Amino acid sequence: MTPDRTGPTVVAVVVTYHPVVEATRHLLDAVRPQVAHIVVVDNGSPVPTLEALRAVADATASSLVELGANLGIAAAQNVGVDHAELLGATHVLLLDQDSVPAPDMVERLLTAILDGSPDASGRRVAAVGAVAKDDRDGEPAFVYRATRWGPRRTELPTEPGTLVEAGFLIASGCLVDLAALRAVGPMAESYFIDHVDLEWGVRARNAGYTLYAVVGAELQHELGDTPQYVPGRERSVHVQSIPRNYYMVRNTVALVRSSALPAGWRVGYVWWITKYIVFYTIAVAPRRRRVPLMLRGLADGIRGRTGKMPEHSR
Repeated sequence: MTPDRTGPTVVAVVVTYHPVVEATRHLLDAVRPQVAHIVVVDNGSPVPTLEALRAVADATASSLVELGANLGIAAAQNVGVDHAELLGATHVLLLDQDSVPAPDMVERLLTAILDGSPDASGRRVAAVGAVAKDDRDGEPAFVYRATRWGPRRTELPTEPGTLVEAGFLIASGCLVDLAALRAVGPMAESYFIDHVDLEWGVRARNAGYTLYAVVGAELQHELGDTPQYVPGRERSVHVQSIPRNYYMVRNTVALVRSSALPAGWRVGYVWWITKYIVFYTIAVAPRRRRVPLMLRGLADGIRGRTGKMPEHSR
């Protein structure tokens, strides 16, 4: 996509953290023809990985921003957005390193956000999201409608171009109107990782904006580790790493304690995090490491402690 100073300009922001560089190259090759520029923000990968990333960035005419340490997904996204704005972006496409967009994904997203804002109810569209799928689990796409008790994964219509109102959009494959982002505010760096996209989506909706998933805008995306099936549960569970257990518990408690969530969502997330803790306590090894970290996350969430997980808790 060639930059057009009289029209919309999309800049992709790709966040990397210890990536498989060949997979990152595949992602950049896939998105490069679809956007005006790519900004890769690396969150503290080791030197050999950085050297390989520099070569890939040069080969794909991408900008590489090296943070030198893991500052968290939210901070990396905010840095990338700032760079995108300097490059003349009107819209920012957020991508994770483990995602691959379809060849027409950005075109479909951009058409949707331009044609759909304002929507039928007069609300501005803050962001639109791709229909992201993980081929490993055979489950519905990562699209979440707002219900009384919180966002719920939903089946989608089949007609390409259909807009499905979402409770929030997962970050990867999310095309954000930069003006809306500046009005709503940046990603919450205090969350570090997990629920960053949910928290921003809640803020956007509270500010009077709306969010849509776009049927036909496709993205391959791996969420968590290997999917695992649990007796009595219809859908698979994407098992997370041990540090992510801490962040998920802590940030869920932080969301529940905030004034941003509707009352029903608070109840829903209390029930959800209870099931989350029970599942990882009973079903996922090593419990001796996971359980203390989840309890620490629970305590830190209640105390209002945010940011990066303390080193001594690892």
